[in-house]
Amino acid sequence: MMAQGGIPIQVTVNGKSHARTVEPRLLLSDFLRHDLGLTGTHVGCEHGVCGACTILVDGEPVRSCLMFAVQADGRELSTVEGLAPGPEQLHPLQQAFWECHGLQCGFCTPGFLMTLVPFLEQNPHPTEDEIRHALSGNLCRCTGYQHIVDAVLLAAARMRGEAR
Repeated sequence: MMAQGGIPIQVTVNGKSHARTVEPRLLLSDFLRHDLGLTGTHVGCEHGVCGACTILVDGEPVRSCLMFAVQADGRELSTVEGLAPGPEQLHPLQQAFWECHGLQCGFCTPGFLMTLVPFLEQNPHPTEDEIRHALSGNLCRCTGYQHIVDAVLLAAARMRGEAR
């Protein structure tokens, strides 16, 4: 059923095209979760502070709780569901988070991953300080961040082909 007064949008999410009619005030995070069923994008603070809702819009990390779905019209979106190359293989960053215990409850993890993917693409040899700065906009209430930093260092080394 089309919403009265809705606006048609077309987005590509994780390589798949979606056309919908949405209310102008619908948040992108809600569109992804409720309209497309991509529940890996978590909504925490709803103020853009915690980073749990971070996705990539045209390759750049964006807080999806601060963007309206209509603003994504014609854009390429990537969510955590699109990171792994296949059902039996994790992205190197996901694998490193798992191996280094970079997560506990996992609520913040999708936002960290989506923040760190472009960071590692732009900075394949990060220092610990650079990693801490890159993830400073994402909040985790369970870990002490050291395991997350360790995971990023491991993933970076693996992505460079230097570690197994």
